[in-house]
Amino acid sequence: MLPAPAEDVKQRPLQRFLAPFAASRAFLFLWLGHMVSFLGSSITMVILPVLIYSLTGSTTIMGMIMAAYMLPNVIMLPISGHIVDKYDRVRIMMLADVARFLIMAATAVLSLTGVLSIPMLYVLFAIYGLLDGLFQPAYAAMRATVFTPDIRIAANSLTQMTTQAIRLLGPSLGGLLVTHFAAGTGFGLDAFSYLISLVCLIFLRRVLTGRYNAASAPAAVQTAVPVKERIAGHWKGDFKEGLAVLRSHPWLWITILAFSFINICYGGVTTVLVPWLFKVHHGWSPSVYGLALTFSGVGALCAGFIYGLRSSWKHRGWMAYGGVLLSGLALLALPFAPNPAVAIALFALDGFGLMIFGLIWEISLQELVPQEAFGRVASLDMLGSFALLPVGYIVVGSLADAFGGIITMALFALAGIACTALVLMNPAIRKFQ
Repeated sequence: MLPAPAEDVKQRPLQRFLAPFAASRAFLFLWLGHMVSFLGSSITMVILPVLIYSLTGSTTIMGMIMAAYMLPNVIMLPISGHIVDKYDRVRIMMLADVARFLIMAATAVLSLTGVLSIPMLYVLFAIYGLLDGLFQPAYAAMRATVFTPDIRIAANSLTQMTTQAIRLLGPSLGGLLVTHFAAGTGFGLDAFSYLISLVCLIFLRRVLTGRYNAASAPAAVQTAVPVKERIAGHWKGDFKEGLAVLRSHPWLWITILAFSFINICYGGVTTVLVPWLFKVHHGWSPSVYGLALTFSGVGALCAGFIYGLRSSWKHRGWMAYGGVLLSGLALLALPFAPNPAVAIALFALDGFGLMIFGLIWEISLQELVPQEAFGRVASLDMLGSFALLPVGYIVVGSLADAFGGIITMALFALAGIACTALVLMNPAIRKFQ
């Protein structure tokens, strides 16, 4: 790789964070809508487990509700790639935002009036999961088209950094809301965030439609606008094409298969058992849990900053899975944290390790996957990551009730570490550049 010109090196920070705004109004609206809705979701993900444990105190119920969210999400993913490639992606995102607003607004009203029950949460979050299963591949496909080659590196860097910045604010805000106000207030803020996202998507669609009508947009961006000329193949054929892309790169398919198990181990611990550890086992206030999630974002921000200091890194396979190992070790030590400060520090290490992996994974997807197949591959990636999570949530919650949360956390963290070490034995992973 040739060294960057001196002028480029000097201006690199400004180019990295400001160039997408100057070059693309479409990026501005896509970025802003995602940031606002992600803030609302971050608040909900703190309030929901606190509310469930307040109502039931059961890790099994927590696991079942997360399974009710994930199962429809997983069912939707195999055909989501086909849908977002066939129809107007922005319109799909708009419809999903309207529906998610209605779901969260209903949850807020039911919570504030004191009639929200566990069966209602099952139904509401099952519908919410179905909508997420449609929205996320559409968002990934739009990001692959709006992030055109001239701004792609800067746009991805800015999106990752600001997403982690939201992780600093959202969980702490959620912890404060549930501590000093009603849980329904947080659900209401989440609902409002989807309205703001909807407005941003309306402006995004106007920008893309205007470019399409003027015949001035790149072909990749024009695909965001519905055209009769688009070929609408059967979803099974699209699914097979996505699989063919994955099979051609061992790094991709091995990692997706590995994370179908690693996500069960790490995701089950962080989603089901960590809230129990903070609230039930230790009796710490919800604000401490929110602060821990915030510092997970701090660790991720540090990882993103360090990774961005260099234009290239050697041994990316070792780096990526080294980050996964670091995260597993942090989760393994978490049940034995003697005080909130140590637990928060371990959460920071967890965020640092997963961010290193996430950056390398996202960059490798954009390098290896053809843009015209990105939506289908993104849906397959999500399917591999999430397919077994509903089972994992139920198993983790049930085992915790049967054998104890501390033992279950240690066992699943060790299982994730063992899987990561096994994957690193494959030369295609170790030598990935």
